[in-house]
Amino acid sequence: MKLIDRMKTSPPALTALAGSMLLSSLGVSIATVALPALARDFSATVSDARWVVLAYLVSATVAIVLAGRFGDLFGHRRVLVAGLVVFTAASVLCATAPTLAILIAGRAVQGMGGAILMALPVSLIRETVPKERTGSAMGLLGTMSAIGTALGPSVGGMLVSGLSWRAAFAALAAAGVLALGVAIVSIPRTAAAAPRADTRMDWPGAALLAATLILYALATAGGKAGPMPGTTLLLPAAALALTLFVIVEARSAVPLVPVSILRDRATATALATSLLVATVMMSTLVVGPFYLAFGLGLDEALVGLVMAVGPVTAAVSGIVAGRVTDRFGTRPVLAAGLVEMILGLVCLAFLPRLIGVAGYVASLIVLTPGFQLFLAANNTSVMVAARNEQRGLLSGLLGLSRNLGFMSGASVMATLFATALGPKDLAVTAPEIVAGAFTTTFLFAAGLSLLALALAFFGRPAAQESVEAA
Repeated sequence: MKLIDRMKTSPPALTALAGSMLLSSLGVSIATVALPALARDFSATVSDARWVVLAYLVSATVAIVLAGRFGDLFGHRRVLVAGLVVFTAASVLCATAPTLAILIAGRAVQGMGGAILMALPVSLIRETVPKERTGSAMGLLGTMSAIGTALGPSVGGMLVSGLSWRAAFAALAAAGVLALGVAIVSIPRTAAAAPRADTRMDWPGAALLAATLILYALATAGGKAGPMPGTTLLLPAAALALTLFVIVEARSAVPLVPVSILRDRATATALATSLLVATVMMSTLVVGPFYLAFGLGLDEALVGLVMAVGPVTAAVSGIVAGRVTDRFGTRPVLAAGLVEMILGLVCLAFLPRLIGVAGYVASLIVLTPGFQLFLAANNTSVMVAARNEQRGLLSGLLGLSRNLGFMSGASVMATLFATALGPKDLAVTAPEIVAGAFTTTFLFAAGLSLLALALAFFGRPAAQESVEAA
């Protein structure tokens, strides 16, 4: 609360925005621990049960740009409230679902609400906090996202083991009702941009963008060893849909994503670096558990404990990252965050092989604050420079780039790790070979972060910093 007070804004309003971001993150993480119970109760295969998680991710990824656009067209506060209603209602549907198919459908609807809860708090920040405190507010949102990721498995695990998997979704519904009440009461109607007179929607563009993202999501939504079968057909189809989308947007009178936005060097660079960094961070979640279990020989409980170090560190460092951004500006903090990430990834590639679990934990403690510095500075640089009528769209594009990075990381980095391991079953692979594959994967991840650093330096116009400081 002291941080909120220093921002000189309404504590309940900022609490509502932070709570919305927390809910969207919990929506992903709390369901992961319920998968075994779901497979048992519905007599489903693991492949079928995993769509309870994937349905949310794919739906949120498809809807996030539309969510931001609707905020620009109809008012950010109004759309955020609608998102909380959709999320809460879908949570009730999930908690009472009689079949796995209905549960998956409910999760898809919940993902649509979650997309709004990811995008709209970022766009509302500029209207609810002073401009010079934007970085701190962005850091707070990053902290809430990290807390949701860290709390989801533990809270969900207690609810599932103590009650049932339905209790996890009921808890999301209860939290949604609370967040909805706070948002309605605390976010002033003047805090959201007024609805635009021209509320036409680019439905052809929206349909093509949805097709592109669904095809790409399906191509990358595979198991832990790589993308699902049919990738060779899905990826070209996604590329074709993307090409058609660009053509339609260039000719549309009211484009969903104006081509001018993507031609802007600063914005395009921010989106590209966001995608690269999200790809890298996802590798710690999809590759890390395999090394901890088969390379270092930890049991499931210890793997979970070590993996929690990342989200906990992110929760602690997020607010600090925002304040540092406000103090020193986005450009130097962005560079510092990426340099720290590169250092953390190199440590992750080698330290666990030298000193075991302590090296893994130490590497995460170095890596994660770098990510939070990047996230606060990158989001601030985009939103401070955004025109009022494009804030929602740009926050949606930032969320889209992050989600695409997560999906790419889950596929590309897992495939790289599996390729480096070789054809043998992981359970009978020597720990030295697992360690070597882990090192290869994270040196590649360090290379991606180095590419992001190069883009941050050479892709952004020199005048951008002065614009942000104005």
